[in-house]
Amino acid sequence: MGPSVYVKVVGFADIERHALNTLFRLSTGRPTSYGLWTPEAPVAPRLALIDLDAYEAGLALASPRLDPDMKMICVGRGAHTHARHTFQRPLHWPDVLKAMDSLFVPVEKLDADVDFSDGRDGVASGFKVSLLVDPSREGRLYLRARLALAGYTHVDEAGTAAQALELAKQRHYDLLIVGLDVPDMEGWVLIRQLVALEPAIGSVIVTTTDKSWQMREHAQASGCSGLLEKPYDPLQLVEMLQKL
Repeated sequence: MGPSVYVKVVGFADIERHALNTLFRLSTGRPTSYGLWTPEAPVAPRLALIDLDAYEAGLALASPRLDPDMKMICVGRGAHTHARHTFQRPLHWPDVLKAMDSLFVPVEKLDADVDFSDGRDGVASGFKVSLLVDPSREGRLYLRARLALAGYTHVDEAGTAAQALELAKQRHYDLLIVGLDVPDMEGWVLIRQLVALEPAIGSVIVTTTDKSWQMREHAQASGCSGLLEKPYDPLQLVEMLQKL
């Protein structure tokens, strides 16, 4: 039996709570098992599962006692910047369990062929791994939330070019989103090094405040799939991801 993770559940109707209890029971014997956290639990929760449509969610998210290092999965309308994954109703609970596994189960024990598709437009099919390269933590959190909505279920982060190159040499990525303002290397030099890696990265998107046609041509000539303008436009990002 693998390690156990306590989950703090905020909100959810009775019927969804019943489904969650079933999900926790089904996780027994898997690489990581999950259990409902209560104040009597022997350890602190490592994951918060939050119903954004519930009144209690606003109180929990605004609480100064909310652990900023605790991972978060959200359900409902909107998207919270700290959420690793966000799901819309109606829920397909096996997908929620797979999202939890992507946060706590070692990559080598995950099923690489797991299907995350639930038939909605914009939700990717298959287990997709992406890397966000941005010196701004806030920017990475925003993009992480948006990627979760698009079905990119496992996201690594890098704040510098050195971190990005190290990660890219260790793992194949289906998608890279790279900010040109990394502090330790000229942005286009970093992109050329990333694009040259083998096996080839699936797609590369550049983020920049420069909206000129020269910048777009440079991105295309460098092998990038798109150019994402700052400040971010969520519709532009969704449209770009759907074309990949």
